[in-house]
Amino acid sequence: MPKSPDLNRRRRADAARLVADVLRRGIDRGDRADRLDEQRLADEFGVSRNAIRDALALLSAEGRIDRGPRVGTRVARRRAEHGIDELCGLSETLAGYGCVRNEIRVATIVRAPAAVARRLHLEPSADVVYIERLRFLDQEPVSLDLTYLVPDVGVPLLGLDLENHDVFGLIEHSTGRPLHSARHSVEAATADPHSAAILDVPPGAALLLIERLTALGPERRPVDLEYIRMRSDRITLHATALRAASEH
Repeated sequence: MPKSPDLNRRRRADAARLVADVLRRGIDRGDRADRLDEQRLADEFGVSRNAIRDALALLSAEGRIDRGPRVGTRVARRRAEHGIDELCGLSETLAGYGCVRNEIRVATIVRAPAAVARRLHLEPSADVVYIERLRFLDQEPVSLDLTYLVPDVGVPLLGLDLENHDVFGLIEHSTGRPLHSARHSVEAATADPHSAAILDVPPGAALLLIERLTALGPERRPVDLEYIRMRSDRITLHATALRAASEH
């Protein structure tokens, strides 16, 4: 039975999406060379050149590659990879991609919102240290971080160099104790007009919205609650998951 045109189009679209997904990660990991050859990609993936062109069009729209009649197809920009399976600050995890610096927008003591107080195991009317940072990778804003800290940990940080150091490192330096762990929640979000202006992206641009609750010391005391808006066009998140041992 002959295949319908709609089915053919669907299968081409499926193939393009598959190729784009594999290439996207290869580009970010640095596995793909500067130039991408359509015929070689078609042979590698076993799909038509039309499907390859569609895949490259997707990647071009994302800003990952540049395409031109004379220069061909080139990798334009890799996203920086931020590991969330290790408890590291942004400047630590992005060390191989450039210099991270912080613009301190707010650093003060405020009354904790009730939900924040609960997460930090504080009384409902307790004060907390609130720090708001716009974080740059080289000269480009990549992350807007809103941080709430329990007072005994946060107040000493107000006198330290928040502009040039990660909060994590400053906490350990100030307390003399190691951080223990962090719980992350990650979801997709769109940039509201105010956040878009701060992060230098169009309103409605895709962001990664991260909530991170960090615990200190072997008693796993929650001391740091963060709400992070991260540019998804510049940073990807990665983690290694281990499967628990099975009893059977």
